[in-house]
Amino acid sequence: MGTQDVRAGLGGPEMREFMKHLLADLRALEMMIDNGQLALDKRRIGAEQELFLIDDAWRPACVSEALVEKINDKRFTTELARFNLEFNLDPQEFGNRCLSEMEGQIQEMLALTREAAQSLGCEALLTGILPTLQKSDLDLQNMTNLPRYSALNEAMTGLRGAAYEFRIEGIDELSFKHYSVMLEACNTSFQVHFQVGADEFARLYNLAQAVTGPVLAAATNSPILFGRRLWRETRIALFQQSIDTRVSGPHLREVSPRVRFGDRWVRESVTEIFQEDLAKYRVILGTEIEEDPLAMLDRGEVPALRALLTHNSTVYRWNRPCYGVGGGLPHLRIENRVIPAGPTPADEVANAALWFGLLAGMAEVYPDITKVMSIDDAKSNFLAAARQGLSGHFKWIDGKEHSARRLLLDELIPLARQGLTDAGIDGGDIDNYLGIVEERVECGRTGAAWQLESLAAMQDTGSRGERLGALTAATLERQKEDIPGHKWKLAKIQDAGGWKHNYQRVEQYMTTELITVDQEELLDLVANLMDWNRIRHIPVEDSDHRLVGLISYRAVLRHLARRAVEEKRDPVSVSEVMRTHLITVEPETPTLEAIEKMRQHRVACLPVVKEDRLVGIITEHDFIDVARELLEDFLNR
Repeated sequence: MGTQDVRAGLGGPEMREFMKHLLADLRALEMMIDNGQLALDKRRIGAEQELFLIDDAWRPACVSEALVEKINDKRFTTELARFNLEFNLDPQEFGNRCLSEMEGQIQEMLALTREAAQSLGCEALLTGILPTLQKSDLDLQNMTNLPRYSALNEAMTGLRGAAYEFRIEGIDELSFKHYSVMLEACNTSFQVHFQVGADEFARLYNLAQAVTGPVLAAATNSPILFGRRLWRETRIALFQQSIDTRVSGPHLREVSPRVRFGDRWVRESVTEIFQEDLAKYRVILGTEIEEDPLAMLDRGEVPALRALLTHNSTVYRWNRPCYGVGGGLPHLRIENRVIPAGPTPADEVANAALWFGLLAGMAEVYPDITKVMSIDDAKSNFLAAARQGLSGHFKWIDGKEHSARRLLLDELIPLARQGLTDAGIDGGDIDNYLGIVEERVECGRTGAAWQLESLAAMQDTGSRGERLGALTAATLERQKEDIPGHKWKLAKIQDAGGWKHNYQRVEQYMTTELITVDQEELLDLVANLMDWNRIRHIPVEDSDHRLVGLISYRAVLRHLARRAVEEKRDPVSVSEVMRTHLITVEPETPTLEAIEKMRQHRVACLPVVKEDRLVGIITEHDFIDVARELLEDFLNR
């Protein structure tokens, strides 16, 4: 999606013209392969680093455009959301000290980012999903103001024709709807590239598919979204659902998601993937194309294949084929999109080293992986890794089931070591980076495990918002120390540096695990619910989760007292007692505004609603904690 002049909603003639260029590009690619123009001269590697920008409250900072302008380096670029940033590493020959040079360049560019960010009052953080991210941060006003992003959103949402539906189950469960592609901005990754020749593409691409599950299991770093503990690598489920243009219908029909692993091995050529994607996925973005790739080949020139690249940018395979031109020479790459950002640059390069080494090492041991493993097993292993990380089990080449840890330690890390050695990688680099992976797998402390263990250790302290803030603050602090993530001390509530950051908006501390009743319920049930759960207010909602009333303990007491005096014994419904004239707030409401509403209207609680649906509640009890913290601050001055 590097080009800026793409657009959605192509009319019939424009669509046909773009499709003509797309088919010409595909034919030109086939001709270059047949003519040997995509042979491998030297093996090269590269990477793209995505990251989050955060403010002094550990929350998203929407400053990417100003930051890119301030850095003024063509290697830096904006991403979909204004709180994301990306920088591109220079390609390097695969050999000698390429791994440590890759880490050095990440460190250099990260230092540039942080220096510029700090001048704007914010920071840069490497993490797969930002723990403090809230659904309200994904409003379209936080989308980067570039035509390609608005075109992508218009195309994807138009094709779907309905809200995006999300459901992810892990330790907790997350179920909600969203109305744009902005959920994609929750994910940041370390995307690595491995240059291949056309004649070896199928063999190495299939190997990349086979090893993706084990590599991901060792690299997981995204277990938390909106405060819920989900998959070990929640990015996988979230990204697929964030741009899923499919809609359910009355009949069973095989429709592939635009984010996918793949359903078959590649038999001979990269063109099989492009042909399949063109057959399965409607063209949703187009751009004006001036080059004639076939005429350029006749003149001995190298075409850019812009139409093919534009369509390829809207299909998100986890191992994606890439065509490019560098130094006047066309080439093919396999892009691994699975590895998450963080916990540190060293961890990222260690994950990349494992992947690079396995592609090189397994190619010697398994010349044709398709003869000893099924694509279904490779895909199942990938999903098991995303859900369970190092706790997962994989069906491997011997047809047996292995734990992720034992497979990595006993077979795959040694194979990767041999592959890197045969490729001429510096021995010190191999020991350093594969040593990080090996130690991490041995102790079971991936970035995801560290986050979950930290939250568990803090479970009896602070609010959920405070714990997520502390987790984010601790990640940044330890990241700057540049110690591999498996050696980090657990986050503590004190790491956030104060409670005030976590009470800025209602959504940071509202209660979302709600006890509610229907208006036809028996009032006696309400009285018991209040007693059992020690609560003073119960919202009343209809079957669509729309708020229709509120019952307070005072209203229940008044009614019970009146009924005792009148000696009535008839059952009473909730609707006879509930209050229907309600004062509510939205999740994004600032805390001071919520407090003022409670004071002005003399209410002890505020239901929190979004689009007429109940999503949470705050009560005067929530502000007792605020008052206590304020008092402690005052006494400690």
